[in-house]
Amino acid sequence: MKKIADGVYLESAYPGVDLGAVILDQCTVMVDAPPRPEDGKAWLNNLRDLNPGAERFLITLDSHPDRSLGARAMESTVVAHQATRDIYNIRPMVFKGLENESGADWEKSGVLNGIRWLTPQIVFSNQARLHGDDGEVLIEHHPGPEEGACWAIVPQAGVAFIGDTVLSRQPPFLANADLPSWIETLDLLLSKEYKEYKLISSRGGNITENVIRSMRRTLKYLHKRLEKLGRHKTKPSELEKLVPKLLAASESPAKYKQSYSERLKYGLFHYYANHYYPISPKSEK
Repeated sequence: MKKIADGVYLESAYPGVDLGAVILDQCTVMVDAPPRPEDGKAWLNNLRDLNPGAERFLITLDSHPDRSLGARAMESTVVAHQATRDIYNIRPMVFKGLENESGADWEKSGVLNGIRWLTPQIVFSNQARLHGDDGEVLIEHHPGPEEGACWAIVPQAGVAFIGDTVLSRQPPFLANADLPSWIETLDLLLSKEYKEYKLISSRGGNITENVIRSMRRTLKYLHKRLEKLGRHKTKPSELEKLVPKLLAASESPAKYKQSYSERLKYGLFHYYANHYYPISPKSEK
């Protein structure tokens, strides 16, 4: 666990996403949960040492299993966007593994079947606030990676946890994305409003402006290519030709090539089906 500002911590030791915590005088605010229950309990014990007896809130930055599957183990009140809760409402009550080969980290975390989802108890549409006498955490809706994607912003510390809005040295998750909204969200990150903020990605930690600009170029290129393929009703099998260039743009380590290729193939297929070429997952890929 690393202290990145007064009362703000980052934990990158567990499989899944990088986790955050904000210690306020009256509560502990956690950002995301590790998918494995044993990791969640270990993280929770560490935070109890920092703020014993405090009320706990867990912000789920979107519905991806890497950050939402382990919420129950955190023994906290869960806060999420309304669109994220809508996804919970159509999921089976018990996690059954979903589809493998999506390139997600939970797939490498051992057998997780049988975990019960914890539906968010507090939901919001645009913004929510968690207050203490010594500061606050703003939870803001910023769609792109998913419709319900949000950020946890700590204004008194100049820190913003931005989820999967920007990823460092790995390709994006595309299956539930909205590329035009995502590009607009990146433009906001590049604006003066966030120039002095320390921006924390769920997959890469502290993010620089260069990484944001690189991500924006990648998404702009991808959106342009998919628009063209969609206009021509190109078959989904052609999408795999985009994978090498997207992998190269992410500058990801070679040892993750297979996993990240699976992530892109899975994401491209589902994004294309959702926006341009309605098909069954069992049809031609």
